[in-house]
Amino acid sequence: MYSIENFPKVILGFSAYSGTGKTTLIEKLIPLLIAEGINIGLIKHSHHNIEMDKPGKDSYRLRKAGASQVVLASPYRSIIFKERLQQTEPNLTEQLNCLDLNNLDLVLVEGFRYEKFAKIELHRPSLGKPLLYPHDSSIIALASDQALATSLPALNINDIEQIKVFILEYLSLKS
Repeated sequence: MYSIENFPKVILGFSAYSGTGKTTLIEKLIPLLIAEGINIGLIKHSHHNIEMDKPGKDSYRLRKAGASQVVLASPYRSIIFKERLQQTEPNLTEQLNCLDLNNLDLVLVEGFRYEKFAKIELHRPSLGKPLLYPHDSSIIALASDQALATSLPALNINDIEQIKVFILEYLSLKS
């Protein structure tokens, strides 16, 4: 089992308060990175009780019968359901170890802002939320829709190409 510190692939997160646009940015960024030949895995944190299985379907019934792990496999994709025995916040290390690393170059992470791993902070001053980077030394860049005084690399949150280039440079440093 790997920890964040010895994970064999590059991990890069996007950290921000809800409503900042993390998912929208990542959704635009992924095709650009894939076009550069980067194979991407993604881990997204949710505070909600997620349920992507459908009541009445075989996998749902078997999971509800008590199986703590279910792999639903088809020619198109596999889905792993892992029941959490206790309702505690998941940790990133556990989620990273669920990934099949064979064909990945980069793992993007949305959320898990309190864990220590390299992250780009997304910030929109209009939302009235404080900056995260002054209290998180693992933030390596700041992407905002306004110029902010910072010693970190400053990115334009609306310039996906600029963010892509930053990530490619980060990948080349880590490889």
